[in-house]
Amino acid sequence: MSGRGGGGGGGGRRRGGGRRSDSRPDHSSPAPDQSANRGGRGGRGRGYGSPDAGGSRPAPEFHAPANFPPLSSSSPSASTSAASLSREFDKSLTLQSPSSAPVRHQPSDPVRPQPQTPIPRQAQPQPQTFAPRPAQTHHTTPVPSQPQPQTPAPRPAQTHPTTPVPSQPQPQTPAPRPAQTHPTTPVPSQPQASASSSSSEQATEIEVPPSTSKAITFPRRPGFGTLGKKCTVRANHFQVEVEDRDYYHYDGDVTITPEVISKTLNRTIMSQLVELYKVSHLGQRNPAYDGSKSLYTAGPLPFNSKEFIVKLVKGEDEAGPRREREFKVAIKLAAKCDLYQLQQFLRGKQLNAPQEIIQILDVALRASPSANYTVVGRSFFSTRLGPKGVLPEGLEYWRGYYQSLRPTQMGLSLNIDVSARSFYEPILVTEFVAKHVKPQDVSKPMSDKERIMVRRALKGVKVQLTHREYVKRYKIADVSRQPTNQLTFTPDDEGPRISVAQYFRQKYNIVLKYANWPSLQAGSDTKPIYLPMEVCKIVEGQRYTKKLNESQVSVMLRATCQRPNVREENIVAMVKRNNFSQDKLLREDFGIRIKEEPTLVDARVLPPPRLKYHDSGREANVHPQVGQWNMIDKKMVNGGTVQFWTCLNFSYKLRNVETATTICNELVNMCVSKGMQFSANSLLPIRSVNPSQIEEALIGVHDQSKARLASMGQNGKQLQLLIIILPDQSGSYGKIKRICETELGIVSQCCKPSNLTRLSKQYFENVALKINVKVGGRNNVLSDAIQRRIPLVSDLPTIIFGADVTHPQPGEDSSPSIAAVVASMDWPEITKYRGLVSAQHHREEIIQDLYKTTVDPQRGVIHGGMIRELLIAFRRSTGYKPHRIIFYRDGVSEGQFNQVLLYEMDAIRKACASLEDGYLPPVTFVVVQKRHHTRFFPTDPRSRDLADRSGNVLPGTVVDTKICHPTEFDFYLNSHAGIQGTSRPTHYHVLFDENKFTADILQMLTNNLCYTYARCTRSVSIVPPAYYAHLAAFRARYYIEGDTSDVGSSSGTRDRNVEVRLLPAVKENVKDVMFYC
Repeated sequence: MSGRGGGGGGGGRRRGGGRRSDSRPDHSSPAPDQSANRGGRGGRGRGYGSPDAGGSRPAPEFHAPANFPPLSSSSPSASTSAASLSREFDKSLTLQSPSSAPVRHQPSDPVRPQPQTPIPRQAQPQPQTFAPRPAQTHHTTPVPSQPQPQTPAPRPAQTHPTTPVPSQPQPQTPAPRPAQTHPTTPVPSQPQASASSSSSEQATEIEVPPSTSKAITFPRRPGFGTLGKKCTVRANHFQVEVEDRDYYHYDGDVTITPEVISKTLNRTIMSQLVELYKVSHLGQRNPAYDGSKSLYTAGPLPFNSKEFIVKLVKGEDEAGPRREREFKVAIKLAAKCDLYQLQQFLRGKQLNAPQEIIQILDVALRASPSANYTVVGRSFFSTRLGPKGVLPEGLEYWRGYYQSLRPTQMGLSLNIDVSARSFYEPILVTEFVAKHVKPQDVSKPMSDKERIMVRRALKGVKVQLTHREYVKRYKIADVSRQPTNQLTFTPDDEGPRISVAQYFRQKYNIVLKYANWPSLQAGSDTKPIYLPMEVCKIVEGQRYTKKLNESQVSVMLRATCQRPNVREENIVAMVKRNNFSQDKLLREDFGIRIKEEPTLVDARVLPPPRLKYHDSGREANVHPQVGQWNMIDKKMVNGGTVQFWTCLNFSYKLRNVETATTICNELVNMCVSKGMQFSANSLLPIRSVNPSQIEEALIGVHDQSKARLASMGQNGKQLQLLIIILPDQSGSYGKIKRICETELGIVSQCCKPSNLTRLSKQYFENVALKINVKVGGRNNVLSDAIQRRIPLVSDLPTIIFGADVTHPQPGEDSSPSIAAVVASMDWPEITKYRGLVSAQHHREEIIQDLYKTTVDPQRGVIHGGMIRELLIAFRRSTGYKPHRIIFYRDGVSEGQFNQVLLYEMDAIRKACASLEDGYLPPVTFVVVQKRHHTRFFPTDPRSRDLADRSGNVLPGTVVDTKICHPTEFDFYLNSHAGIQGTSRPTHYHVLFDENKFTADILQMLTNNLCYTYARCTRSVSIVPPAYYAHLAAFRARYYIEGDTSDVGSSSGTRDRNVEVRLLPAVKENVKDVMFYC
């Protein structure tokens, strides 16, 4: 029915499709993983060890650091103070390089294919100064182009019998480097420069030779870790054996006419083709089909190219009456593959993974479940895989499993994990709306707010009509602005206009009960099809792609959170249920066999670091037990000072001023007891304010505090802390943070009213930890940092970066992605991190503003960007320029490794070179991956030597063997203690390493840093710089979206040339502290 009520013509097209690989899972709102483990209140984590950790060394004697030339930047904070900063340093210090500083005047070394022995340190090298590079030698190669990996020799036919891909023996550890030489000098000293740089705010543009991703090879594993207590764990990896056969790829020209978008329908068509033509035309072969353009067989088909006709009868799954449809399927040979290159790769004799043969085997392994279950990316869900459950607001969850084939040190491994996913409940749309929107009075028209909520929840959802003799389905495109009883159209494009409600009464004798509600709209804007909600039922099996709210997440976690032993049992049961050994396609055609027992893996438990607190406390040194400790008898190692503060109370429940005053007194006393200098009296009286007047109240506090300080003779001072008791209803946090941090320059601490009613000392202690770092203090430091005993960190000024990009939730097509970069500012303690944020194009993963240039008509090229600004801030804070960079990059999937490394290393190189000619500190670039499906299970969950109280592996458990990459430098680290559910280890993969880390040194450094997270007294599950970047990016999203985004979905293709909505700038005094904590 074009422009008509629900019943009439116009067939609806079904759409479907899969999702990309779950190395970074869907950006939709997955049901939370069946683990609520975050390693602490909002935490994730790990820790650091003893001087034996990879060879400690004495701290070298320091000379004053080398002189930066005057700096320029297009970023506000850098540009305003760069020249004065350089002049002040020139006046106050004679700045020269520390001995053995890794300063280089040559292009960076290529990524080494094999570990190299470091050059021994020269005895007492002379201090060096920097000079401008000669123009002809000015190279700042970001990631040097690597030689192309050698193509393996042609496969000798006689040497490969039909044997499975062998399990790999453990690669031999390279001979240990001399202990006295490795940790000291990552890069040899350069010859002394002949002249110092001239001072100028103008800079010439940095030119960098182009690199290509084809030339990239990642560092080889420098050996296996040896530190820690050895143990064995089980991993949810199942070994795969493959017989040596020839495989054929029919690709690109597997075309189906007319074009079909649904992978499910594609598979139905191909299944029918095999059934019809297997004997007569396919040579009795069973192909594996990916649902799109690729078809694979074990052995050749008896043709190179052929077209087939397949006829399907429309069934109940299709819209409209039953009728026959004809499809043409063209199949053409694309390539022949075998296992030789895969075998060479697994043996370490070939650098690049042969993705084509891995894809063939993966498609074969996914063929049977793809035909039987609902496919979501690399996961499969079905009500046959476990009981479904109800979620609030019209949703339900289905159980299923994740599956991925991976090349590892032991050969091929099938990673399988149980999971759950949210789906729309198959109910009438009116029932869904009642649950999801909860309208006050169904007899009244919906408000605009309610209608928008319905539109956002149901756009793109398929519904089927309930008032027809046969099933007919439509996809919802919109929701009408008018109520159904006022929404008019012309039936059959002729005659007078009538309302949709009248049409249904006349044609179907249906009196609509919800005539005051809007209608659903299918079809197009030019030919709309109006469907009353009460005659539409949501089609079963549709994934809910929006972000789950707090109540839905809570129910999902309670229902699916499983202790490790239960999760392991369910994974093994899922493998047996799939019965891979009896799958004819796998066993007979492709020669694939899968072991049904989880893999036993050698692991080690790294020792926790010693933590240093203030000597005035009764416990100044702490040795954490099982990843946690407490603040009893301890004082912050550097307590911050809060002289000027006040409080605003927006809670109605706590509106009594005396109650708010009591709360503030308890919080102040806690801060003082933990070592802070905190004034007992507020600068302004504590006030209770109506939550509808948030902006006015914040501006008022800002203006009144300035006036009050001026009257006290404290000109130039400002309010140091604003304590805020949030409104009882959620939704104001984002607005408060935006106003405070980007408009007024106020550092704030928000508290939920529900957490304050009991006056819990534990809660006030946690808030005190956050307040201290927000006012410039430190909570604790690593003892090894104080004693200068952290290898490859303590010997030379080292800056540690963390970076992350967060994307808007699905459907928010007009919202930008947010990039955040944080960097340590307090070498050698490495606990304070300054954070910067930037908006970029929607779902752009590469960080665009690491380095940037602008052209000024008078000043020429002006250099800026987040890396440059943070390097300047590090020098301002420590008095040294960084001589070593460690960069932890969160949120990158394996498919993006090359692209991210090329662009972001290029930006790091350019930012460094823009500060000083020839300034190229060595960089180690580590990707941090949390969104994976590898889990570890203790062999005896009841043993306290192997498991914590939750039954998870112990904090500090590290794995770099068997299930890790065959040749590259990666490891899994479970750095936190479990709370509930099954702990998820973090995967660290080194993409670039000029600092020549050993496995032990990098694993210990990463683990120990996880004990320095500022917001709790637990080790966290992800290295803090990456965690802080994640927090900073989410804070910045509040600046543009508030607590919930009201931006609607847009249709069509996004224009990459559309200008990105800029973030409001964070005030300088706020950026100086860890405001995002």
